[in-house]
Amino acid sequence: MSATGGIRLVTFDLDNTLWSVDGVIRRAESEMHAWLKPRVPEFERLHASTLGEIRRSVMAADPDIVHDISRLRVRILWDAIEHCGYAAEAARELAQGAFDTFLDWRHRVTYFDDALETLMALHGRYTLAALTNGNADFERLGLSHLFSFGYSAADVGASKPHPEMFQRALAHADVAPAEAVHIGDHPVDDMEGARNVGMYTIWANLMAQTEPAAATATVTRLKDIPEAIASLVR
Repeated sequence: MSATGGIRLVTFDLDNTLWSVDGVIRRAESEMHAWLKPRVPEFERLHASTLGEIRRSVMAADPDIVHDISRLRVRILWDAIEHCGYAAEAARELAQGAFDTFLDWRHRVTYFDDALETLMALHGRYTLAALTNGNADFERLGLSHLFSFGYSAADVGASKPHPEMFQRALAHADVAPAEAVHIGDHPVDDMEGARNVGMYTIWANLMAQTEPAAATATVTRLKDIPEAIASLVR
């Protein structure tokens, strides 16, 4: 696959780059609590400090779990439900059911203006890949016809800005860093991380962030990304 200007691979962050995530997570958590309420009524009475202690205990026992937020959430739910007095196996099943509800709603996103149209405009001209620290799954979102592949922090055992995810994408696509551009919203996780492995960067500053980002280019509208990519290598 070739592209004008030498760029062959375009990687995208997902949350807060293609959609706003905060409202999505709030709704997913609300639906999860609604699922739990009739099944584990004691869960709603747990104090926030207790949940905080359980979270810290889980992370202390398995520090690497921080890179797999799905596994982290399930483990916290499991331990919290056990804390409510449920047997381990019942707690495990309830935790998984609650998480499945959360994950369903976590994938009900409202895309930013021009997000899908921009991906479609880029598809075919470049190899597109999704790189995320979160647990959004591009296949579950119905984007597998646009993204050729994707990696999460859970897949590689490290979160952006660690170089591993970017390097894994470069190796997967068999391209050099100078033939790739990463697009994301986070000045450190996305821009600094990709820049440190030698990739071009486009800062998608769609929510008027005031913290500056050192990026090769900046856009405030997703529909400006194709032109920004084309201008990277003349």
